[in-house]
This record gives sequence, C-alpha cells and structure tokens, in this order.
Amino acid sequence: MTDSTPVQTATGTWRELLTGRNAPIAIVLAGGVLVEASNVYLTTSLLPTIVGEIGGMELYAWTMTAFLLASIVTSMLVSRALMHWGAIGAYLIALGTFALGSFICAASPTMPVLLAGRTVQGLGGGLLAGLGYVMLQRALPERLWARGAALVSAMWGIGNILGPLVGGLFAQFGAWRLNFTCLAGAAILLSLVAMKALPRTERGRSDEVVPWVSLGLVGSGVIAIAIASVLPVGLGTVIAFAAGVVLALLFIAHEKRSTNGILPRIAFDRRSPLAAVYLTVAVFAFAIGTEAFVPLFGQEIGLMGPLVAGLLGAALSFGWSIVQVFSANVASAATQRLLIAVGPVVVCLGLAAYGALQHSGPSATVLVLWFVTLFCAGSGIGLAFPHLTVAALGSTRNEEEGAKAAAAINTVLIIAQAFSATLAGMIVNFALPDMVHAARTLMITFAIIAIVGTVFSRRASRGIEQ
Repeated sequence: MTDSTPVQTATGTWRELLTGRNAPIAIVLAGGVLVEASNVYLTTSLLPTIVGEIGGMELYAWTMTAFLLASIVTSMLVSRALMHWGAIGAYLIALGTFALGSFICAASPTMPVLLAGRTVQGLGGGLLAGLGYVMLQRALPERLWARGAALVSAMWGIGNILGPLVGGLFAQFGAWRLNFTCLAGAAILLSLVAMKALPRTERGRSDEVVPWVSLGLVGSGVIAIAIASVLPVGLGTVIAFAAGVVLALLFIAHEKRSTNGILPRIAFDRRSPLAAVYLTVAVFAFAIGTEAFVPLFGQEIGLMGPLVAGLLGAALSFGWSIVQVFSANVASAATQRLLIAVGPVVVCLGLAAYGALQHSGPSATVLVLWFVTLFCAGSGIGLAFPHLTVAALGSTRNEEEGAKAAAAINTVLIIAQAFSATLAGMIVNFALPDMVHAARTLMITFAIIAIVGTVFSRRASRGIEQ
C-alpha cells in the first residue's frame, strides 16, 4: 500500500471484537477514551457544588479550559509517546497521570489547586484519547478496525451522556470528592487490564524532536478561544476569537513547511484524502458544539425540567453512538463511501429541522420532534465516523506516520470542539435576550457549516478502497 492508497474494508464481527483475547484490548482502548470524554462534562455538573464548598467562582470557566488545553497538548504527542515508551508503557504513564490528577482534584482545598489537578488530568486524558485510536492499528487485526473505531468513537457520545448524569448524581449528594476518587480508581483498574491485554510493542527510535513551535501555536490559539468564551459580548470577544483562528491558520502553515510536525506529512499530499478526513471530523465536531446549549433551549423555550432538558441535550450523542454501531457493520466499500459522503447532509438536515421547530409555547408533538431531529443530526456523525477513522488508519504503511495519522483524529476533534463551543456561545449571546431567535440562529448557522462539509466528506470518501 502506498501513502495515498485507499484502505481495504473491514470484515470482522462484533462478537470477534468483544470476546476472547480481543475483549480486554477493546476495554482498554474504549475505556481510556471514555475517561477523557466523560470527564469533560462530568466536572461541569459538579462545579456548582465544588464552588459552594471551596470557592473560586472567578475561576469557574477555567476548570474546563485547563483540562482541554492540557489534553490537546498531549494528544499531539501520542505517536512520540508510543515510540519512546511502547504501548504498555504509554498507557501506564497516561493512566497514572490521570489518576494523579484525579487524586489532586479530590483533595483540593482551593480552586487553584483544583485547576492544577484538572491540568494533570488533562495531560493523562489527552494521551488516553489519542492512544485509543492509534492502538486500533497495532492491537487489532485490520478486519476489526471499523468496529474498533466505532466502539472507540462511540465513547465520545456515551461520555457526553454519562458525564452530566454521573456528575449530577454525585453532586446531588455533595460527594464531589468521592467522584474524583472513583475516577482515579477506574484509571488504576484500566492500567491493570492494560498490562495484561496490550501487545508488548518494541520501543522504536525516532530522530524527531518535540515540535515546540506547533505546540505553542495550538496552545496559544486555544487560550485565545478560551478567553473569547469568558469575555463579555463585544469587540473583545470578536478579537480574541479572530486571534484564535489566525493562530490555528499559522499552525497549519507551519506544519505544511515543517519536517518535524504533529500532523503526518501525507496530510499535505494532494493525492491523499487524509486532509479531507480531518476536515470532515472538524465539521462533525462543530455539530457536537451545539449540545452545550440544547438543555438551555429545552428549559427556556420548551419549559422542560432539568432532567428532561438534559436528556434532550444528549439526543445528538445518542444518535451518534447508536447509529455508528450499525454503520460499522457495513462491509461494502461503495456503501462505506456513500455513508461518509452523506453524513454531513444528515447532520445539516437534523440541525436545520431542530432550528425551524423553535417557537414559543411548543406543543408536546413539537417537543418530541426536537428529540427526533437532534437524534437525526447525531446519526449523521454515526454514519460516517467509523469509516473516516479507518481511512485515516490505513493512509500509510509507515508506522510512525500511521500513528500520527490516527492520533490526529482525536486532536482535530478536541480542537474543533473548543472552537465550536466558543462560536456557539458568541452566536447565542449576540442573539439574546430572544431565546427563540438564539436557538434558530445557532442551529441554522451550524447546519450551513455541516452542508459545506460535504465538499470535504466527498473527498474523504475516496480513502475507502474501490
């Protein structure tokens, strides 16, 4: 297979993936991603309780920023971690770091200490999420890549559902410290499974050094976006967001010229669909960014209770998680290409329909349709995501470049979610106090972004072998 050769389709079964020697491998890969995915939203549910006990309201927004920024940095170093430490070593370091951060959070007497713990958690979580994609290629046979990719990427949707629910449960009883202790315990259990289940890959040698310039550009861009998310609506918000976009573009320009970058070199080869794969993933991440505001719309427009509104907010993730389990069963290359190509179209239709259904005093039928349309939007992601992952995994036979290609899926997803959440917040804040107008504007804007994504998804679909 050349660097630009499309990948062969997978033909394994779910039974093969989830039983026998593959089962513990699947637990480690999926469990690591779930730890990262759920922790993003889990702590958000706990924050009111945490602030009530240790104070630090002025640092409220930075608990997620610190976690995400640290996650992004280490997610870009996954391929190097594997080369230096091997599969088991990389997982033990990632899980150990996450457990340490969780213990720090559990023992936090003040908000600054909690932020330090969240940063350490993020360092471990970013590695875990990236390793989940990279190790598909190294720990599973190629025929199981699609189902493995579906399982791993489903953890993002499941994490978006479990995070708020579990966090809310612990918050209900004021047991936020116990929550972080349980997270540390889960990381320790996963490390024990990893030592037994994962292949003992050889530690390779790489002449590459840490790409400090790329890391600096991405980190600065995310910080600018984070600042935009907490500034009062106005010129400062626009300037900070624009600065983040400019820094992201500078990162791409630097990567294209660099011989020691974070992204694989093949991503800049016009013959390869890999860049289109990443752009399609970014488009899906923007759709996911709407979830943060759906519960607000449910309560303010639909007059839903907090629990029902929370379930409405999880409808998109339900669609994503459930549909991709079935999508991964598709073995026909032609059908796989079709699913990748139409994924953004389905997302667009779901978001646009939800936006069109926003009006004051909605009936029970309309409320049900809100769930249906958001589920539809999520299903568009589920249709394409497993096959996008396989296309990236098979983009090159070079081991180190292949690790970069797989790890970058997670990096792109996290970075794009940071941008999408901030853009969504700006749109909603500009449209307030009219909540109906805010909901319509947000959903229609992101539906347009999704339909533009069809340009990328059609190109990305060429990564599946004829």
